[in-house]
Amino acid sequence: MAADGRDGRKATVDPKLLELLACPLTKGPLTWDPERGELISRVAKLAYPVRDGIPIMLPSEARTISAEDALTPPPRLGGPS
Repeated sequence: MAADGRDGRKATVDPKLLELLACPLTKGPLTWDPERGELISRVAKLAYPVRDGIPIMLPSEARTISAEDALTPPPRLGGPS
């Protein structure tokens, strides 16, 4: 299930923005899940949605993820090696 913006394009998050964002509950790091279009907090076991390129950093809007999903390593971002 891919997350799409209103214009049909796949949602993305700027890597620089990702470096600045933190989980509002744990203050820990977030990882980007491009397949679902979510920011993942492995410590809180929450997935925050990204809608129209805007991270929705409200715990009430987040989806709870399973312990197994929380242990899955984050996907590598493309870029120069």
